[in-house]
Amino acid sequence: QVQLVESGGDLAQAGGSLRLSCAASGNFFSIPVMGWYQQAPGKQRELVALITSDGSTNYADSVKGRFTISRDNAKNTVYLQMNSLKPEDTAVYYCNAQITTVRGSLTLNNYWGQGTQVTVSS
Repeated sequence: QVQLVESGGDLAQAGGSLRLSCAASGNFFSIPVMGWYQQAPGKQRELVALITSDGSTNYADSVKGRFTISRDNAKNTVYLQMNSLKPEDTAVYYCNAQITTVRGSLTLNNYWGQGTQVTVSS
């Protein structure tokens, strides 16, 4: 069993900041990629940012310069620092991870957290 648990979603004012966290737990070997996705009501789930185990990152154009993704490999945790928040950032934010487990051989699977609500008021 592998679990992803998000935290940090909250109400915020435009221009404010929030920090999201996602911790992976369970029986696994490694987590090559971790990332954050957002889904607003009536919209598709979209990539916000991702980070690999060696620190390479990618960001959606809409958050470049405002959001920063990072990870603590020792804690199996990924973070999303969200600065200069805009009402358009309002969405449910989902943690995603590619996780390798061991069952006699390595197996790579994709996992999702339950989501954490971010609401930004104008």
